[in-house]
Amino acid sequence: MSSRYSVRMTEHASRISGAARRALTVEAATDVFAANGYSGTTTDQIARAAGISQPYVVRMFGGKEALFVEVIRQSLDRILASFSAALEPKPAQPLAALGAAYVTLAREQQVHLILLQAFAASADPAIGPTARAGFETLLDFLLHTAGASMDEAEAFLARGMLINTLMAINLPESPTPDARDLVAQVFASTGS
Repeated sequence: MSSRYSVRMTEHASRISGAARRALTVEAATDVFAANGYSGTTTDQIARAAGISQPYVVRMFGGKEALFVEVIRQSLDRILASFSAALEPKPAQPLAALGAAYVTLAREQQVHLILLQAFAASADPAIGPTARAGFETLLDFLLHTAGASMDEAEAFLARGMLINTLMAINLPESPTPDARDLVAQVFASTGS
């Protein structure tokens, strides 16, 4: 996990801009938060993963909370970009296209784990508003961009939360027939 970021950061430390270093740090932090959760992550772990010093992480972001808020925002931006791409050209079943796009993104970039961590940490006064605003943005996209009804949006979001849970606990790898059947049924509607 951390070696790919450390190599990037240390090989180019003197040659990359502050913005590029910040982006690489957010990328490394995304992996660390996804693996360890918000509570189980320290800025020292993120610094090691990014190949920079812990004080530099704090100087860039002001601390773990602000960095996690940035990770949440960027994860939501990735989801919305993926959703927008899934609607071009207009698919026959837009919600199925969005579901498939989400599952692909979750498998590749672990956005589902970031969302779960954001919702779990929503009692935090900085994280809660960001998590709620992100959820509302996704709802707005479903209703006003994808053209879903409120019932369709509710079902889509509920299935998405179930998909997040199934992926987070790695149920798709379960050997039990009932678990395999549930996974097959849930993921069938996404085309994944």
